[in-house]
Amino acid sequence: MSSATVEAWPEGPVGFVSRVRWGFRAWRRTRPFWGGLLAMIAGLPILYFPYAHLSLGGLTVAMSTTAGAGSLIIGLLMIALGLTAWFQPLVRIFCGVATTILALISIPVSNLGGFGLGLIPGLIAGGLLVSWAPLQAPVAVAEETVAEPAGTFAEQPAAEQPLEYGAAPTQPAEEEQR
Repeated sequence: MSSATVEAWPEGPVGFVSRVRWGFRAWRRTRPFWGGLLAMIAGLPILYFPYAHLSLGGLTVAMSTTAGAGSLIIGLLMIALGLTAWFQPLVRIFCGVATTILALISIPVSNLGGFGLGLIPGLIAGGLLVSWAPLQAPVAVAEETVAEPAGTFAEQPAAEQPLEYGAAPTQPAEEEQR
């Protein structure tokens, strides 16, 4: 079942929880939700590990590096790009490309991209954000669309000879007079 085939609202009376759930579902389907969520999730380990003190048994390991500020910036930017993709879906391609670039930059800057926990979701999120496209609005069937469209292949004249490299196509004499 795809988002294009389900009905928008259920039939009959619904409760508050159902209305909220259906409203969230409608909101989620009009934007790159999963790409934005993964971008925000990818920013968290990149942001966390340079400032964390991990305890392995009785040994405390501090992952603090000189690139802590770079990790802070990369993590916060990835979270901001995820939120931007949610609330401004028109800039999804920019957010996807920037998320991918930041995930790749986090390899040398932020402990191998948060030990891969931020790198892998960041790359997937960038791909999801770039590839998402909104559904087209359903077209109302009019009387004109039932008839054969005006620009079909049968009406177009055949090319008399193939175009040479760099040559511009020319209009037939009939179309120049119109």
